[in-house]
Amino acid sequence: MKIIIAGAGIGGLIAGLALLEKGFDVTILEQAQALKEIGAGVQLSPNATRVLYRLGVGDVLEELACEPLGKRVRLWNTGQTWPLFDLGTHSRELYGYPYFTVHRADLHQALAACVLAKSPDAIRLGEKVVSVEQRDGMAQIYTANGGFYEADLLIGADGVHSRVRHALFGPDEPQFSGVMAWRGVIDAAKLPGHLRSPYGANWVGPGAHVIHYPLRNNQLINFVGAVERSDWQVESWSEQGTVEECLRDFEGWHEDVRALISAIETPFKWALMVREPMTTWVSGNATLLGDACHPTLPFLAQGAAMAIEDGYLLARCLAEHGQDGAGPGAALKRYEALRIERTSRVVRGSAANATRFHNPELARAEGASSYVSREWSEDRVKERYNWLFEYNVDEVTL
Repeated sequence: MKIIIAGAGIGGLIAGLALLEKGFDVTILEQAQALKEIGAGVQLSPNATRVLYRLGVGDVLEELACEPLGKRVRLWNTGQTWPLFDLGTHSRELYGYPYFTVHRADLHQALAACVLAKSPDAIRLGEKVVSVEQRDGMAQIYTANGGFYEADLLIGADGVHSRVRHALFGPDEPQFSGVMAWRGVIDAAKLPGHLRSPYGANWVGPGAHVIHYPLRNNQLINFVGAVERSDWQVESWSEQGTVEECLRDFEGWHEDVRALISAIETPFKWALMVREPMTTWVSGNATLLGDACHPTLPFLAQGAAMAIEDGYLLARCLAEHGQDGAGPGAALKRYEALRIERTSRVVRGSAANATRFHNPELARAEGASSYVSREWSEDRVKERYNWLFEYNVDEVTL
């Protein structure tokens, strides 16, 4: 079976690698002229690292990633701290796999290297998909530079602004969430010692929150600050802001948060949009994965993990059901059925976390302490995260 994947991001590369492992003929079309990822961090919980180890990428990442000892919740103005959950050896013992925080560029480079090691010509750069047609059981793909590809199956892994999704299902209807986010990667050497500790932190406050965690063997710190604002609605990761503007958004916050912001060389800002989960993402001999079909707010740290799970399970479904006389249609429908409930739950859970992180009860210290103790109690944390981390892609019944 000849398979075209549109998009060489994390999800597209995982799908490509998993399909190559199972003997499929795979071509990945990428619109960029060079394989590179945006400068930002990504969290990989055990449900995702399980896949990476199964595909031979986990050992490579151990040399590049951080393995935080845990996560903490901190109060926006006083800095009061509560444990969120333990990681490190606890994650390996409880779930069988580590919890990594990794620079996107490092993850992307490792995945691309593994794909090219299996198929040196698998990735075609400078090939932006502009239109898709399906004829006689085949997918036909046209690119901006005049390229034409034909395949038994097309996988749209081309992100939140997916051309494949648009071609198959028409335009989507994103709604502004009321929240914009700042991001930046900080040289840890610019920070005081207590901000270089091997822990992740979720700062919660009225109308805003901040997340930071270590990258590259604790040499870098990834920063994300989300704030309720209505005057910035550009959904792009490459729009630059200023340190001064970011500091204004976190006026009155703890000195640790302001120290982090002040150490960012170039902060970027993007509007967080929400989309209703799709009810189907299969059309004929074409399907979607990752942000192309279930983009989510980043407040459960599961966006990359869902794309990773998608790619691996899609390959399993195609290997199991895709070679019968009916073509890949049955395999695609099975993949969709396996993924739609879990990914929709992530989309809705991420939106719920935005409300939890920004609750007005956090404004006053006396009310905030009881609110955090309640919302981040051990039982509630397990309820929100265990079903995510325990998921085993190899035990899903096909």
